[in-house]
Amino acid sequence: MAVVLDLLNRDPRPNSGNPKSEVKPELRHPEKQKRPENPILRKPDWIRVKAPGSPKWAETQKIVKAEKLVTVCEEAGCPNIGECWEKKHATFMIMGDTCTRACAFCNVKTGVPEALDHDEPRKVADAVAKLGLEHVVITSVDRDDLKDGGAEHFARVIRAIREASPGTTIEILTPDFLRKPGALEVVVAAKPDVFNHNLETVPGKYLKVRPGARYFHSLRLLQQVKELDPTIFTKSGIMVGLGEERNEVLQLMDDLRSAEVDFITIGQYLAPSRKHHAVIRFVTPDEFKSFETIAYVKGFLMVSSTPLTRSSHHAGEDFAKLRAARAAKLGS
Repeated sequence: MAVVLDLLNRDPRPNSGNPKSEVKPELRHPEKQKRPENPILRKPDWIRVKAPGSPKWAETQKIVKAEKLVTVCEEAGCPNIGECWEKKHATFMIMGDTCTRACAFCNVKTGVPEALDHDEPRKVADAVAKLGLEHVVITSVDRDDLKDGGAEHFARVIRAIREASPGTTIEILTPDFLRKPGALEVVVAAKPDVFNHNLETVPGKYLKVRPGARYFHSLRLLQQVKELDPTIFTKSGIMVGLGEERNEVLQLMDDLRSAEVDFITIGQYLAPSRKHHAVIRFVTPDEFKSFETIAYVKGFLMVSSTPLTRSSHHAGEDFAKLRAARAAKLGS
């Protein structure tokens, strides 16, 4: 099982050559340092992951490092990195590794981002080609500092991948482009195959979990994608175990279906550190199965609801099922 030592710091260990070194590690989450520490609940038996380290995992890591790319697999401390990189699946995180927001659940570094790397679209496209990906997921940090929130950069990455790997299907997981008029239109015009934007949690938890975002803005964003281009699949995901009530999750499903969202993902929240939002409880596999059954009844074309479900976990396989589900629906 993968073990994370201290995700508040970039490197929590002392200087390897000099354990007595006074050089302090770079703070990953300075805004969380004064928060009280939350207890870490013992993980139940059903949450187990394979530790990374296979030859194929190492090959994927080598390509990512050679192109100096950032992956959300590493930055967010995803528990599925061993399995995904073994299959040469990686979710690329563009526009740097520093987010302008400080969500209570997230392990991505917060601070002032660096300037955009205008060669990044080519680097990502080259990595996709070298890995031979049939399906790729592209996400990003929030870039509230940019006039368009990074929309044009997203579009450039999509176009670069299309040119380098015409057969690769492209899924994007975007920020909310809050107060960035015209940004969504730029991204949709680049025609990704799947447009994913996560609601993350129920509206009643936004103030504590996702304070920089607005629930109904995110919902409207997903609805607008369908209005702009009905052929694009839309997708959204939430975490459970943050203290939400079951009926709140069911209402969120209805909200997503009202926005014509095709695919919902539901996974267990796992706290990156004691300073992050606490895990209130571990949701059982039977409860996840119940959410899956209800979501299909409500009309979603595709549902992924398990403790270890993450937005891009099994994204390629799920996209094939999603496309087949639409074809079957249209055929009927």
